[in-house]
Amino acid sequence: MFEQFAFLDIGTPELVIILLIVLLLFGGKNLPKLSKNLGQSMHEFKKGIGEGADENKTEKSNSEKKKPTA
Repeated sequence: MFEQFAFLDIGTPELVIILLIVLLLFGGKNLPKLSKNLGQSMHEFKKGIGEGADENKTEKSNSEKKKPTA
């Protein structure tokens, strides 16, 4: 069910406890805003990672083109 958390060895009971603590800390009214902000942050992070990978590919291909053949 929660395969993405397998490396943390978090089971369903632990996940429920964590979610209850988050609910108590932030309250029910703030959770939608918090979720939206978290989603936007993850989207921007992934976008930045993708742009960085594209730049690395471009730099690598440009450096290979500039190498003199001896």
